[in-house]
Amino acid sequence: MHQEVLIAGYDAVLSDLDGVVYAGPNAIPGAVHALQSVSTRGISLAYVTNNASRSPEEVAAHLRELGAPASPEQVFGSAPEGAALLANRLRPGSTVLVSGSSYLREQVIAAGLTPVDSADDRPDGVIQGFDPSLAWADLAEAAYAVARGAVWVATNADMSLPGSRGTAPGNGALVAAVSAATGTYPEVAGKPEARLFNTAAKRLNAERPLVVGDRLDTDIRGGNRANMTTALVLTGVNGWTDALVAPSSDRPNLLLHDLPGLFAPYEAPEESEGTQICGQARAHVEGQRLYVDGDPESIDLWRAACAAWWARWPDASPAVVPELVVNGEVPRNGGLL
Repeated sequence: MHQEVLIAGYDAVLSDLDGVVYAGPNAIPGAVHALQSVSTRGISLAYVTNNASRSPEEVAAHLRELGAPASPEQVFGSAPEGAALLANRLRPGSTVLVSGSSYLREQVIAAGLTPVDSADDRPDGVIQGFDPSLAWADLAEAAYAVARGAVWVATNADMSLPGSRGTAPGNGALVAAVSAATGTYPEVAGKPEARLFNTAAKRLNAERPLVVGDRLDTDIRGGNRANMTTALVLTGVNGWTDALVAPSSDRPNLLLHDLPGLFAPYEAPEESEGTQICGQARAHVEGQRLYVDGDPESIDLWRAACAAWWARWPDASPAVVPELVVNGEVPRNGGLL
């Protein structure tokens, strides 16, 4: 019997960028062709990113250089969302210390606020977004202003940032430094809040959007909060074992190797007498043990494993970690591959 490809069930794709489409300046294998195929099928496409250091024009230009379809109108970033959030918390014209890129500063001005450069200016607010040029002195200024009572907004709270050379500290790590110095935490504008996803879906007039991301605590949690279908791709920060032990708030609806997986039929696990079956893979739970049988290199095994464990712990928060048994053996690392 003919089985439709996964993407056929959706009218829009809301895709993350870092770790999904590219790592650093380079495209992830298969990603560009998949994005081209989304467009040729007449399915709406948006890029929903927490990166607040580049404008939509710059992001779209980078995507086009890689061969992906992109216009500035398709890019939804956390910088304008953060500036708008801060503007809602302050009076028009209020002063704001900007700890971030020149683009973030432009968004603050566009929101009707007045940027300042020092905590000594007694700013009414602080907005913090990622920029690779930020230094200790910038974080210190933000901490001084926050400690004095300035309203604090962060564009996003990603703790890490995947790149071509590996994983680097993200804006969340910089936010954590200011938080450690002040004992407070900002309101976050970007993912994992639902704002960006809702804005993108509304702009696309999408009724059945699919959120695709590589991070459980931002992309998947945010898509879940927006009540959208979520798909975790395994090309970035989080892998399938992370999904397995994720709290219920961060569990994806779908597991994919990569973006090309959108154009294959999706093998969903089915339950039979307490066992989850996905393709040739089997998984069931006995107490704290999760037994899985099948090819460890096949995503079917991990779809079955997640379905079995999540059925046993449907509302787990924080996460419950299983004792994993794969094909009758406990993995050497104590449980997770």
